[in-house]
Amino acid sequence: MTNLTIVPLGPGPVDLLTLGALSAMHKAQTLVLRTGVHPVADYLKGEGVPFATLDHLHGDSDDFDVLAQRAAEYVLNLSESGPVVYAVPDPSQDESVRVLRAMANGTPVLLPGVPLAGLALANAPADAPVIVSSAMGLKITDAQHPVAISEINTRALAGDVKLKLLAFHDADTPVHFYPPSQEAARPSKLIALEELDRQEHYDHTALALVLPKAFADKQRYDVQDLIDLMARLRAPDGCPWDREQTHQTLAKYLIEEAYETAAAIRQEDWAHAADELGDVLLQVVFHANVGEQYGTLDLTDITTAVCQKMIARHPHIFSADKALTSRQVLTQWESIKAKERGEETLTDRLRGIGQGLPALLRAHKAQERAAKVGFDFPDALEALKKVVEEAREVQEAILTDGDYAGEVGDLFFSCVNVARLLEVDPEETVHISTDTFIKRLEWMEKAIHADKKAWKQLTLSSMDVYWCRSKGMIL
Repeated sequence: MTNLTIVPLGPGPVDLLTLGALSAMHKAQTLVLRTGVHPVADYLKGEGVPFATLDHLHGDSDDFDVLAQRAAEYVLNLSESGPVVYAVPDPSQDESVRVLRAMANGTPVLLPGVPLAGLALANAPADAPVIVSSAMGLKITDAQHPVAISEINTRALAGDVKLKLLAFHDADTPVHFYPPSQEAARPSKLIALEELDRQEHYDHTALALVLPKAFADKQRYDVQDLIDLMARLRAPDGCPWDREQTHQTLAKYLIEEAYETAAAIRQEDWAHAADELGDVLLQVVFHANVGEQYGTLDLTDITTAVCQKMIARHPHIFSADKALTSRQVLTQWESIKAKERGEETLTDRLRGIGQGLPALLRAHKAQERAAKVGFDFPDALEALKKVVEEAREVQEAILTDGDYAGEVGDLFFSCVNVARLLEVDPEETVHISTDTFIKRLEWMEKAIHADKKAWKQLTLSSMDVYWCRSKGMIL
C-alpha cells in the first residue's frame, strides 16, 4: 500500500477547500505543503495542524524543472519513513506531482479538488473545448483552442509561457489575465499575448485565458488551419477547380513542388524554402482530403504509415538495439527496407528502385546497390576511362547514324558512376553547372549590350570570346 496521499489546496480561498482534503490534512502523520504562501496555510496554523513546506527549495533550484524534480524527491524520500500527505494547489496540473507519480513505486492516492484554472474555465467560450495547464507544464502544439494557464508564479515563467504560445499564436492574440488575488471571483484584464510578461504582479494565483483568433484574422497558421482551409476549398460551395481534383490529376504537382523546394534549399533561401515546403505540405493535405472523399486514404492513414515505417527502421532508437554510426544506420535502413519489400536478390533490389525518381538519382541508386555485391569500379579514375569510351561510342553513332540516343544514355550513366565514386551528388552538380551557365550567359548578354551589339550580329567565334571572358568573371 502506498504511503503517499496527494491533496488539493485549491485556488486560494479556504471556502474552496474540499472536506476530503481538509480531513486528510487533519489526520496526516506528516503533512507537507508545496508552498506556505497560500491562504490554507494560515488556516491550518489557526487550526493547530502541523505542517512543513518546500519553500526552502525555491532559492536553490536553477529552474522550474529542477524545482519539480527536487520537490518530488524530497516527498518520496519522506514517504519511505511513513505515511505522508502532500498538499499542492492543484494536483492535476502540478509538475512536482507529475514527477512524483513517475518516480513512485506504488500509485499515490490523489484526491480531487477545485482546479486553479476554475475561474478562467468559467469565463471561457462555451462553444469550444479548453486546454488546461499549469504554467510550468505548458505544452502547445497548435492555436485551435482556448488555453487556461494557472500558477504563473513569476515574470520569468510568464515570459517562458509567452514564448511557447508565440510559436503558434500571433503577438496580438487576446489574453484575459487574472492578476494575483486570494479572492475566488475577480475581474480579468484584457491584454495582448506579447504583454503577458509585462504585468505588475505574479504569484501562484495568477491566471491567463488565451483566446485563439478567428481564422481570417490570423497571421500565423498551423497544420490544422491548413486542413480546415482545404476542407473549405473543397466544400460544395468551395472552389470549382479544387473540388474537381483527384489523386491522379494532383500527382504531377507533388513532383513539381518537391523540385522547387529542393531548388530553394540549394540556394539557402529559407523564406522561399518555407514557402515551397508549404506547397509540398499542401499537396499532402490535398491528397488526404481527396482520399476522404473517395475512401482511399485519410491524413491519419498517412501519418500512421510514416510513423510505423520510421519506428520499424530505427530499432536502435525504439528497441534494445545498440546505437550505431551514421554509416551503419544507412546499411541497417536498406536491409530493413529490403525485408519489408521481400527483396532477396540483387535483381529484386534493383527493380525496387522507384521508376518515378529523377533519372540521375535512379542511376546513382542502382550503381550503389550493385556496388554492395562488389560489382563496381575500383576508383573514380577507372570509371572515368569508361566515360571516355562511351563518349567515343556516341561520336561513332553520330557519324554512322546509329543508336546515338542509347549511347548518350550510357554516357550519362557512366558520368554518374564517376560522380558517385567521387562522393559528388550528380543531381546537385548538374544543377550548379546549369546555374553557372545561366549566370555566364547573363554576363555575356550585359557585355554584348554594353558594346552596343546584339546576339544576332555575332558569329559563334565572337560569342566564344565573350564566353571565355565570362568564365573569368563568373566562377
